Amino acid sequence: MRFFRRSLVGLMLVALTLGLLTMAGVTIRNAIEAKMSRATTPPQARERVFAANVVMVSASDTAPVITTFGEIRSRRTLELRAPQAGKVIELAPEYQDGAAVTAGQLLLRLDPAERDLARADMDRATADLREAEQALILARDDLAAARTQADLRDQAAERQRDLQQRGFGSAATVETAALAASSAAQAVLSRRSALAQAEARVDQARTAISRQAITVSEAERSLTETALFAAFDGVLSGVSTVPGRLLSNNERLGELIDPKALEVTFRLSTAQFARLIDDKGALLPAEIVAVLEVSGAELLATGRLERVGAAVGAGQSGRQVFATLANVGGFRPGDFVSVRISEPTLRNVISLPATALAANNSVLALTEDDRLEEIKVTLLRRQGDHVLIAGQELSGPGLAGREIVSERSPLLGAGIKIKPIRPEGAAGTGVADAA
Repeated sequence: MRFFRRSLVGLMLVALTLGLLTMAGVTIRNAIEAKMSRATTPPQARERVFAANVVMVSASDTAPVITTFGEIRSRRTLELRAPQAGKVIELAPEYQDGAAVTAGQLLLRLDPAERDLARADMDRATADLREAEQALILARDDLAAARTQADLRDQAAERQRDLQQRGFGSAATVETAALAASSAAQAVLSRRSALAQAEARVDQARTAISRQAITVSEAERSLTETALFAAFDGVLSGVSTVPGRLLSNNERLGELIDPKALEVTFRLSTAQFARLIDDKGALLPAEIVAVLEVSGAELLATGRLERVGAAVGAGQSGRQVFATLANVGGFRPGDFVSVRISEPTLRNVISLPATALAANNSVLALTEDDRLEEIKVTLLRRQGDHVLIAGQELSGPGLAGREIVSERSPLLGAGIKIKPIRPEGAAGTGVADAA
C-alpha cells in the first residue's frame, strides 16, 4: 500500500509539471504572435538638450585691482653706534629688544675715564710748572751767589798782585789766587747755563699746560658723547649690550625703528606698471591695501603709491614700487604681505566668470529659443576667478540684456539648445518681464 501511494503522488507531480510547462509554452506563443501581428512604426529622433548655468550681463564702471606680494619696511630707522670707546656703566631699563622708548630718553652711558685722565694730566702739568718755577728761582739765587764769589775771588787775586808788586808776596800765591778767580768765573758760567735750562723748563711746562688745557676742553666736550639718547619715539631692535661691556669706537649697538612710519615695497611687471602712470610717465597716487593673513584673520593697512625704484636690478625685470601706509597697527618691518592696487576706473566694462570665456576670447549668448550663439569679445583684465571684457561688444542693437553661459563645457557650442539654469531670484524676474 505504501508503494502504491508513493507511485500515485509521483504521477500527480509529473502531470502537474507537464501542465505548467504546456501553459507557459502557450503563453509565450501567444505573446510572440501578438507582437508579430502588431503594426511596426519607425522611431522618432529627439534633439538632445543640455542644462547650463546662465547669467544676465550688464555694463558698468569698474576699477580693476592688481594683486601682488611685497615686504613691509621702515621709512625711519636709526642705527645705534657707540659714540666712542669705553666701558658701559649705565643702561636704561627699556634698553632691550622690542622695548618702546621716547625721544631724548637716555639709552646708555659710558665711563668718562678720558676726562678724568685729562684732568689728572692737567694737575701733573701744573705741578711740573710749579717745580720749574721754583727751580728757576733757585737757579737765579745760585747764579747771584756764584757772581758774588767770583767778585771776591777777583778782589783776592788783585790783592795778591798788589802785594807782589810791593815785594811782600810770592808768585805762587798770585798764581793760586788767579786760578781761584778763574774757577769762580767758570762757576758763574755753569750757573748761567743752569738758569737758562730752568727758564726753558718753565716755558716747556707752560706749553704743556696750554696743550693739556686743550685736551681737558676736548674731554669736556666729548663728555656729552659718552651718553647715547633716543633721537625719536620708536622701538629698539637687535640690542645686546650689558653693563660692564667694553665697547670699541663706532661699534654697532642695535637699531631704533619708528613703528608708525612704515612703507611697503613690491615689484610689478612692466605691463602693470604702464597702467599706473600718467601721460608724462609720473606715478599715479593710486590707493593700495596691504593684507597680512594671521590665523585665518586679516590685518589691513591702506596707503598710496609714492615712488618707483631708480633702476632695475641685475637679473630682475619690471619695476620696484614703494607705497606709504597708514593705520599700520600690528605690522612690523619684514612682514610679507599681499598688496592690492586699484587701477584707474575703466568705463563701460562687463565682469564675467572666467569659465564663461573661451580660449579664442568668445562667449556663448542665449537666444530667444534657448539656443546658443557665439560672440567675440575683447578681454581687458583677469581678476581672480572673473574676467573684465569691453562693454561695447555687448551693447549693440539686439544684444543688450543678453544672458551668457557662465560655465562652458566641450558639449556646448553655437546652435545647441540648452535648458538655462538661472541664479536664485533671476527666474521670477524673467517671468515678470515676460508677462
